[in-house]
Amino acid sequence: MALTFRTLFLMLLAILSLLLFEDWVSTPSCNNTDNIIDNNLKVMMVADLLLSDSGFVNRFFRDYYMSKFFRKSFEVLRPDLLLVLGDVSARGSELTRSKWVSVLRRFYRVLGPFVGLPFHAVLGDRDVGECGAVDVDRVSWIASKFPGLDSSGCAAFEIGNVSFVTLNSMALLCGGSGGLRFEVEKVIERESVEVHMGTERVVKRVNGFGEFADADVLSGSGPVVLLHLPLDQTRNEQFGSVGDFEKYWTSSMEGLNVVPESRIRGGLYKLLHTLPPNASEYILQALKPRIIFSAHRYTFSDHVHGDRTREISVPAMSWNARDDPGFVIASFQKAGRAVSISHCSLARESQIVLVYISVMFLFCLMCLKG
Repeated sequence: MALTFRTLFLMLLAILSLLLFEDWVSTPSCNNTDNIIDNNLKVMMVADLLLSDSGFVNRFFRDYYMSKFFRKSFEVLRPDLLLVLGDVSARGSELTRSKWVSVLRRFYRVLGPFVGLPFHAVLGDRDVGECGAVDVDRVSWIASKFPGLDSSGCAAFEIGNVSFVTLNSMALLCGGSGGLRFEVEKVIERESVEVHMGTERVVKRVNGFGEFADADVLSGSGPVVLLHLPLDQTRNEQFGSVGDFEKYWTSSMEGLNVVPESRIRGGLYKLLHTLPPNASEYILQALKPRIIFSAHRYTFSDHVHGDRTREISVPAMSWNARDDPGFVIASFQKAGRAVSISHCSLARESQIVLVYISVMFLFCLMCLKG
């Protein structure tokens, strides 16, 4: 009887310890929080959730903790809007519609308290497929499952006096994806009218994209641009070529548990994919973005383009992508144009697993001694 009571006591102690640990470890660690002002529009930006349609670990461990990360981040940061910058599903482009519906249900369960907040999602390459596999009807169906997206996967909306434009970057990258690129270009042209209102514009076509030749509109005077793939960054001062960026990216990944697709499918997965230079320049000139948010690279970066447009790369929030996930909180001044960025880090999967193993080991050891 004493042994049973002791075992029960140790079990309850272990469970209580794990519950306290889970609450503590789910709290995000954010920098620059002093610049996140409550009166501003606070937007939580996440990317690359990579929800899988199978696997015990994914369903009952990773999804569980991702849900806790969302809930705790909501309690601590109180954002006004949630943006997901693509790749909700790990293999969405390969799923049937019924399996996509199952992934979406899990996605909304993971969001927890965010379901009641304004929410917007961007389509990524894992969602709609890589070049050669992008199907117009499939893109339209998937886009219909997320609020605000049109049939091409684009959108324009305003909240708290801040304007946002969402672009389907896969259509811009792949070019001849049916009529998708044309539809995305129409969105850019439509939104550029308001940006360039009252100025004299000279528009010409270069490699299939429009170029705007006016100097009257200042960079940063347009909307916030959201897309999954980053803009071309090979012409900046830090990285003279794609090869230079690859060396930098490889060195920055040392010591991190990043799982590129090359380890999963045996090929070179284009984590280094960016939009083509002409498409990137087209977006910069046509929309004069206030700031750009992209994803796809799994890591956080803060880049300034040649015209001084700032681009933030949002890190992956999934342990399926890296051992130390994260997200970004952006604070937009409602009266001005300033944007404050806070990079938030989440717990490493390896550390949590180690704690669970240690607690179980100590529990078994104390039971044996008893």
